[in-house]
Amino acid sequence: ETRRRIEGLFGVKAFNSYGLSEMNGPGVAFECEHQNGLHIWEDCFVVEIVHPETPEPVAEGEVGELVLTTLDRQAMPIIRYRTRDLTRFLPGACPCGRTSRRIDRITGRSDDMFIIRGCNVFPIQVEKVLMEIPQVGNDYVIVLETKEDNDQMTIEVEVSREWFTDDYGKLEALRRTIAHRVRDEVLVTPHVRLVEPGALPKSEGKAVRVRDLRG
Repeated sequence: ETRRRIEGLFGVKAFNSYGLSEMNGPGVAFECEHQNGLHIWEDCFVVEIVHPETPEPVAEGEVGELVLTTLDRQAMPIIRYRTRDLTRFLPGACPCGRTSRRIDRITGRSDDMFIIRGCNVFPIQVEKVLMEIPQVGNDYVIVLETKEDNDQMTIEVEVSREWFTDDYGKLEALRRTIAHRVRDEVLVTPHVRLVEPGALPKSEGKAVRVRDLRG
């Protein structure tokens, strides 16, 4: 959904690129024209996918934590670097003809997961739901609090400018839609607070999506 928004806004084809600063930035893996997973530059990196806790290799096609080893760096080689990013190897060959292994898009981070009311939740699960709702803007934050000995999840969501009105009924219907769809995805019913565009504080660098205020 995020890709579709970018493509619709700018009228371009958007491709997914994967990299991290420890590995010299973007360039670890990239989509081809078929956008059927990200091809790994295997002449530069050895890629493994392991269980985040053990960390033993996972079965082929199973989601796990991406581990990288550099092959062509001389000044500062890195061996079995744990990225904390969750993905899986994609089976089979790509229609483009390239023979390098492919990974699926990153589905979250092992250190981003939080537990609320016994359920494991990744922020990207919430983002996926929000980006499917056209009235939602581009920013949100998940606030975790403890009230009366119970954990509570509140999602503060910016509403797109054309949808943010003083029509209470319209906004209430949107709030309920968001709460129901998030509950269906993560099995926890959140409180939803709708705010006007630009109301949520911006952070430098990566956006802060979770504020855990629980004691």
